[in-house]
Amino acid sequence: MDKYKYIDAQLVGGNRDTGFTASQIYYLTHQILKLTSHLELHSKDYSSQRGLRKLLGKRRRLLIYLSDENTALYTKVIKNLGIRGLKGR
Repeated sequence: MDKYKYIDAQLVGGNRDTGFTASQIYYLTHQILKLTSHLELHSKDYSSQRGLRKLLGKRRRLLIYLSDENTALYTKVIKNLGIRGLKGR
């Protein structure tokens, strides 16, 4: 439960609504970090590799949506999470 408190503390504007696009991106980023650390130890876990690719695609789609809807929030989320922005956006 501590991991969710940490993510909730980082959320932009303190919005803890899980339907909020920025909070979905934060939760997906946490899951991606967990899977990445797992795959460093278990490099041949192909099911986890597939799951990681699916999560990355979902986060990418949410980032595209957020960049179209609210550019200021998009840049804030990108900066807080320390992830690269989308190409051409």
